[in-house]
Amino acid sequence: MLLIDRANLTSEQFAQVASDLAGHRTLTDVLNWGFKQPKGRVLPQVVADVIVQDEYSHDVIVPWSNGLVVVYGTT
Repeated sequence: MLLIDRANLTSEQFAQVASDLAGHRTLTDVLNWGFKQPKGRVLPQVVADVIVQDEYSHDVIVPWSNGLVVVYGTT
């Protein structure tokens, strides 16, 4: 997975995010990960929104801790 830092994280913060998200290959991986997070780290619904780009591509919005938002570009 290609991870792009648009939040200007420190190298330590980015490394932690990359480590936490490393196993995500499918939307099921994201959901399973989100449901296992400690209370308050991820919003209860895990996926806040899905934005349809076209019939094959979607952006999946996952609010995370400390105001960070992870956006998965999926096809």
